[in-house]
Amino acid sequence: MTVIATAGHVDHGKSSLVLAMCGTDPDRLAEEKRRGMTIELGFAHCTAPDGTVLSFVDVPGHSDFVRTMASGVSGVDIALLVIDANEGWMPQTEEHLGILEVLGVPHGVVALTKCDRVGADAVDARAAGITQRLSHSAVAWHGIIRTSVVTGEGITALTETLAGLAGHVATARDGLGRPRLFIDRVFTIAGAGTVVTGTLEGSELHRGSEMTIARSGRVVRIRDIQTHGESVGAGTPGTRCAVNVTGASTADIRR
Repeated sequence: MTVIATAGHVDHGKSSLVLAMCGTDPDRLAEEKRRGMTIELGFAHCTAPDGTVLSFVDVPGHSDFVRTMASGVSGVDIALLVIDANEGWMPQTEEHLGILEVLGVPHGVVALTKCDRVGADAVDARAAGITQRLSHSAVAWHGIIRTSVVTGEGITALTETLAGLAGHVATARDGLGRPRLFIDRVFTIAGAGTVVTGTLEGSELHRGSEMTIARSGRVVRIRDIQTHGESVGAGTPGTRCAVNVTGASTADIRR
């Protein structure tokens, strides 16, 4: 499994694209439904035709939620940069690209969305401009996929492209170093206690082992680890994990 984070300007179709690929709407809050925009991080996963499991972190595109976006892309291997074919490169596109580069996200794919609303020549011109803009990026970009959630154009091609890149990333991942969990959510479950979720890097994280909270130095013990709702004995680098910890409350941990 490989974790992929969306990026891009508000209302360019990030959540709709994840919904089209996974069948799960990452916008889960009532306020998000009412306002028609992502506010908090959303999550979904799907299985590509070749059997590769793709796990998505959907981030908000509005400038008010940049800190939330940064927490969502921390530690991921692949970024999905979503750009509206009609509007093109926008302020949050630029800002999100900068965040991806600063945080060292190594790989990316561009999805050109809403292509059903724009003529073929205009789409060609838009793609050429994006290619030029990304030519000196610190992120290695692996193509521009033209998509439409209305017609279904490019959805399968995008899924297959991401799956192919995920295979490359998994092969290149060395698994060296201590396990590091980039926390993007902290909450409490009745009867279980404190739970943190995030993307795991470095090496495997095992049930019963200890971890240190970077900000405070507090040591916590891992009671349980889950991936996609199922308990696992160990979390694997490059995957999203939900970790039930003892020795700290939600007040002690921040994303």
